[in-house]
Amino acid sequence: MDTWDAITSRRQVRSFTDESIPEAVLRLILEGARLSPSGSNRQPWDFVVVSDQDQKTRLSAAWQGAGFTAGAANVVAFVQPISDDERMALMNRFDLGQAALQLALVAADQGVGSGLAACRDQDLAREVLGLPQDRFVAILVALGFPADRPLKPIKNLDRRPFDEVVHFDSW
Repeated sequence: MDTWDAITSRRQVRSFTDESIPEAVLRLILEGARLSPSGSNRQPWDFVVVSDQDQKTRLSAAWQGAGFTAGAANVVAFVQPISDDERMALMNRFDLGQAALQLALVAADQGVGSGLAACRDQDLAREVLGLPQDRFVAILVALGFPADRPLKPIKNLDRRPFDEVVHFDSW
């Protein structure tokens, strides 16, 4: 799949088949996240890949809208350091957002669906994942093969028109 097809195929997947992701494909998807851009090349991330069903189920309770993650083949917890420096915390979040999108695009390129969720209950996440006290889960990404339909470019994306969104030189 080329880049444009991956961009237009990527969608929020919340229902997955029981099929496992081949290890080589999973590693490629994770490598895509690892290689994503990072301000000053700080790479403020760690990725915890969860495949155990009990862990996925427990982790899915960390956010009200994350229940779908329990049905994924894998859930990737994007972990970042806790920082009292507001500027650094914001930069870290930005970097993790880039890594999450890059992971989702590589997944789409491989025909693997992804669904992103927040993580509010950090105590639960820390317990389930065994995180140190100086880290927290910024993003949960469910990965698996879509149950409803395979990924393919969406022709009529439900998006605001280009001319409403893009402004050249001024508003």
